Amino acid sequence: MPTVTKRLIAEFSRLGAPRSPSQERVGELTQRDTEVLVLVAQGLPNAEIAAHLSVAESTVKTHVSRVLVKLGLRGRTQAAVFA
Repeated sequence: MPTVTKRLIAEFSRLGAPRSPSQERVGELTQRDTEVLVLVAQGLPNAEIAAHLSVAESTVKTHVSRVLVKLGLRGRTQAAVFA
């Protein structure tokens, strides 16, 4: 195994696995944030979530963005896995 690969593996092992959001952060979600998160986890696109919740698609985008920030996640996929 090349030296660089060994160093990378050692560094990732030292850092550990990514941490999931704390309970404290989850508690910051509003009821609507939670509803949107559940629908994201079901694989619905923003347009379908908007129709389901009777809101504008831009409102859904805002909620998704807030959920990601509140939970410290990078994208919808992480949000779906977390949910």
